[in-house]
Amino acid sequence: MKLPTFRGGVHPPERKELSQNASLTVLPLPETVYVFLANHAGIPAKPVVKTGDKVKTGQLIAESGGFISAHLHSPVTGEVREIAKYYHPTLSKPEDAIVIQRTSEDDWELLGGTGSCDDFSSREIVDRIQRAGIVGLGGAMFPTNVKLSPPAEKKIDLLVINGAECEPYLTIDYRYMLERSEGIIEGTRAIMKALGVSRAIIGIEDNKPEAISKMKVASNGSNIVVKALKTKYPQGAEKQLIYALEKRVVPSGGLPLDVGVVVDNVGTAYAVYEALEAGRPLVERGVTLTGEGLKNPMNVVARIGTMTQELIEFAGGMLEGVDRVVFGGPMMGVTIPKLDVPIVKGTSGVTVMKETAPLEEFPCIRCGRCTFVCPMNLQPFLLNLYGSNRLYDKAVENGLMDCIECGSCSYGCPANIELVKNFKLHKKIYRSLKGGARK
Repeated sequence: MKLPTFRGGVHPPERKELSQNASLTVLPLPETVYVFLANHAGIPAKPVVKTGDKVKTGQLIAESGGFISAHLHSPVTGEVREIAKYYHPTLSKPEDAIVIQRTSEDDWELLGGTGSCDDFSSREIVDRIQRAGIVGLGGAMFPTNVKLSPPAEKKIDLLVINGAECEPYLTIDYRYMLERSEGIIEGTRAIMKALGVSRAIIGIEDNKPEAISKMKVASNGSNIVVKALKTKYPQGAEKQLIYALEKRVVPSGGLPLDVGVVVDNVGTAYAVYEALEAGRPLVERGVTLTGEGLKNPMNVVARIGTMTQELIEFAGGMLEGVDRVVFGGPMMGVTIPKLDVPIVKGTSGVTVMKETAPLEEFPCIRCGRCTFVCPMNLQPFLLNLYGSNRLYDKAVENGLMDCIECGSCSYGCPANIELVKNFKLHKKIYRSLKGGARK
């Protein structure tokens, strides 16, 4: 039987064997954490602490700055050393961070009453998620409570839990599904109740048979269905995942809720479970430490705000000939310029890449390969032509803003043109010209 999938996509080397058999390891508590106020999509949080304040693990240190924003909590027990600017790994510029010096082992400040989702109303679940500062842990960091509060006119009938983990090298979702499957299912049940839906599907690529089996056992007897998907990048992208599972097409410029679907990551579901069952706010996350340039690839659970240098040292350090360190994987990850950069809520992996011979770029001959592999049915060569000639309006008319920046076109281009890098620049220029308009 053919496995569900989408049109386009590529098959880069997976390299998951480097870390997939490494069980979750809890990282020792860091001495200092650097918690960015911009630890989510939307408006940065507002500090409710000041320099010199003593804080407990889990204590609120910054509150939501607006509708699309999220609370922040102290990842350690300690003292606020300063609120200052540090290099932000996803925004690629200095941003305000609350710096906390640890003074002892964890002394927790929890969220209050605990229990299963059956003990909470749908409104109480959304409120608990908001109070816990939970955001999308697949990388987008969109506040989960906002996602679970769709406009009244948007009728949601399906929850999709993303367990595809299609990005090469990364295996943290895989390990969570193997080792924390029951919690993921309980978190999924809670999200279903919050949305008022009776159906949920967990989509997992078929290169993870053990995870598929484990999640099927954990979901047995529920309204949660586990479906195997064809292994193909970017199967885990929201629009591609929804199409593969349900054949629903998210419209241009639209969101999953426009077709009655909400998508959450398996890590997000587990964070919801912890917020309800243990009263723990989001102060840690799972991270894959991997790459040919790392001595001991592994999967760790680390506190938000831990420096990358500490993570790499815990994994044995780097080997000779390292070319770059990437937050995430090689397809959609962000290269960091230095190692004293803290992880954020959306950091799913740190990939240490070894040096490779630079690829010579050739002129585009319009072979169409980029169009064939584009999962959004765009014509990347045409977008690049318009953008390179500063015809940004033309590029947008032909779908520039629909590009999900997955890198399939760049990977498939026989001329080695860095198409996605160009598209990011073209989008930035267009938004600047239009006064910040996103579409």
